[in-house]
Amino acid sequence: MSENPPIEYAFPELRPWEKGQAPYIHVKESGKPGPTVMVASLTHGNEVSGAVVVDALLAAGLKPRKGTLIFSFNNIEAYQRFDPKNPFKSRMIDEDFNRTWGRLDQPATTLETRRAQVVKPFVERADFLLDLHSMHDDCVPLMLCGPLERGVELAKKLGTPADIVRDRGHAAGMRMRDYGAFGDPRSDKTALLIETGQHWRASSVAVAKDVTARFLAATGTVDASDLPADWKQPAPDKQRVVQVTHAVATKKGNFTPARRFEGQEVIAKAGTVLGHDEGEPVTTPYDDCVLVMPSINRPLRAGVTVVRLGRLM
Repeated sequence: MSENPPIEYAFPELRPWEKGQAPYIHVKESGKPGPTVMVASLTHGNEVSGAVVVDALLAAGLKPRKGTLIFSFNNIEAYQRFDPKNPFKSRMIDEDFNRTWGRLDQPATTLETRRAQVVKPFVERADFLLDLHSMHDDCVPLMLCGPLERGVELAKKLGTPADIVRDRGHAAGMRMRDYGAFGDPRSDKTALLIETGQHWRASSVAVAKDVTARFLAATGTVDASDLPADWKQPAPDKQRVVQVTHAVATKKGNFTPARRFEGQEVIAKAGTVLGHDEGEPVTTPYDDCVLVMPSINRPLRAGVTVVRLGRLM
């Protein structure tokens, strides 16, 4: 019996969107002054909930009332190779698209760096960016807002999801969310990365629709009435901000967890053993430590981040 999670929704046929301002990138101009707003999907080829949303908005012919809208399917080739019998493999082809953004001034030697070079000018145009992702494991939705206060402010303006994660970026390479002006404290440009839930849960599509509708309305490029009425979901009673302080990586891929952990679980006591890596205990560094997107419940490769640790702000 397969241990892969079930696929609970139909994947869209995206070939009709190949021809745009660049392959699988579409720009909609209002002709009126306003922000340039980008919604990106398929940054990883098996994270499909965002592609459902972008496909639906393109099919509906959504146009901005002011400013410019940009819609993209990023790692389209990985998506087109999706195999339901081996669904995690199509995350990428040569390398992680979302770790290439710190070296786009170098020769492009992989499919992902070549594709990032195509996507790059559209990202540079955007004043606001929403990058739609999902997660390997079942976890509550998370808004990864970056290290800057303006990211937190925009996440709070959207009002959902409940958990806003403030993080410095990824040690393995710069993400699109942090590229250029988005990571510059002197700029007003703002990017958010939403993790909608487990990749193929129907609930992840519902989260992606809700967050995208709120994002487009909050940036002022469309009115809420321009979007499907059933996309918006009830907002959580309150949001909380978690500041990531540590990223724990396994040295050789043989991290052994002390027990099964849940995403966003709060560990009450400092010094609690989370597991062992190379025989050495990995412990929580402070009381009320939040486990952000733990990967410790499954086999890992050497150097992979096991879990991020965060403080409640």
